[in-house]
Amino acid sequence: MLRVLCLPRPWRPLWARGCASDGAAGGPEIQVRALAGPDRGITEILMNRPRARNALGNVFVSELLEALAQLREDRQVRVLLFRSGVKGVFCAGADLKEREQMSEAEVGVFVQRLRGLMNDIGGTQRLPRCLGVALAKELIFTGRRLSGTQAHGLGLVNHTVAQNEEGDAAYHRARALAQEILPQTAEVSNCIQVPTGRSSKSMHTSTLPVFAKLPSRGILIYFPISNVC
Repeated sequence: MLRVLCLPRPWRPLWARGCASDGAAGGPEIQVRALAGPDRGITEILMNRPRARNALGNVFVSELLEALAQLREDRQVRVLLFRSGVKGVFCAGADLKEREQMSEAEVGVFVQRLRGLMNDIGGTQRLPRCLGVALAKELIFTGRRLSGTQAHGLGLVNHTVAQNEEGDAAYHRARALAQEILPQTAEVSNCIQVPTGRSSKSMHTSTLPVFAKLPSRGILIYFPISNVC
C-alpha cells in the first residue's frame, strides 16, 4: 500500500486560450502534480475531460503541449506518469465530433499540432516498431480494440494487473515502477537511444518506451500498463 504524500505544490492548471473547454466544471483538462518526499522527481499528468472520455480535443491538446513544454524546463522532473481522472477511461483518441465543427484552416492547424504530439509520445510512430508495419497498419486501419491481456501478448504493454475496487490498479503499478526507476534515471539516460520521429533509423525498444531525454538530468519515461478486466 502506498502512503499518501504531502505535495510541495498543488495541481497546476494550464489554461488554453481561445477555445471552449468541456472539462469537469469548466476546469483544466490537463493538470500537473509533482510528488514530494521519497517520490521527489516523479511528476504526474492528470487527464480530466470526462464528458469526452479524455478525447484529444483542441483545449486538451493545447494544455498538454503547454504542460510538456514546462516539464522539459523543470530540472526537478525525472519520471513522468500519465493518469486519467475519468474512471474506466484512459484516452478515447482524437475528438472527431469537435473536429467536424472546425473550419478547414482550423483542422489543418489542429492536425499539425496533433501530429507533433503523437511524434513526442509515440502513437503511430511506436506501433510499427513494436509490432511490424503490417500488423500496425491492420490495427490502425480497423481501430480494433484490444483487451489488456491481448495487448500484453503483443508486447504493447509491459504489465497487466488485476483491477481493484477503486479502479486504479494500473496507476499503483505504474507508481511503484516510477519509484523503482527514480534512482536510476541519471545513470541510464545516456545509455538509451531516443526515437525522434524524424528518421526511420531511430532505435526503439518495446520494453522501455522513452518519452523525452532531458540533457544532464535524466529522462521522462512511461511504461505501458493495462488493467485486466
